[in-house]
Amino acid sequence: MPHGPEEVGVGPWEGEWPSGAEYDPELLRDGDRRNVVDRYRYWSLEAIRADLDTRRHGFHVAIENWQHDFNIGTIVRSANAFLAAEVHIVGRKRWNRRGAMVTDRYQHVRHHETAVDLAAYLHDRGVALLGIDNLPGSEHLETMELPRSVCFLFGQEGPGLSEGAREACDGTFSIAQFGSTRSINASAAAAIAMHSWIRTHADLDAADGGVWRG
Repeated sequence: MPHGPEEVGVGPWEGEWPSGAEYDPELLRDGDRRNVVDRYRYWSLEAIRADLDTRRHGFHVAIENWQHDFNIGTIVRSANAFLAAEVHIVGRKRWNRRGAMVTDRYQHVRHHETAVDLAAYLHDRGVALLGIDNLPGSEHLETMELPRSVCFLFGQEGPGLSEGAREACDGTFSIAQFGSTRSINASAAAAIAMHSWIRTHADLDAADGGVWRG
């Protein structure tokens, strides 16, 4: 196919099956067509999540959910790519999962009724809550010192953080922009913030080869 292979992943395991507890018999029998890195081929969902839990980073991601925003799923997908400690949904419990592309299955996703509840949960664990919004007094992401233990809180596309969320945050930051538009897409802003944490705190030279490069 000129645009790539017709199928992703791998087919049924050929030869004698491996005996490790991480392997899923159904995947070994039928093939593994999931969008996972080669290390996790044929592994069960539970085994993958348990392995990820040994390497999760110190940042959390939280999203307000008032409008069933499609961006929520995309933010969750980025949180998986950068291996967030946890993902938090504030507001409505049901959220638009389409953009997550099933990556939410590999994350710890928690629900909180309000931003105040989220802040209390985080503060009990020594995690600062920083909101992203281009408000007067917001720090510049490009020059601020990001805490190692932090949760990034994002509002809905358009209105941004709710008033209650702004009051619950320990601080807010904005992303430098140089064009004519007042704001950038929420999921893009989330990815920039998470990657800024990675540049500051992640071990990019991990001895176990823990950094995936595609």
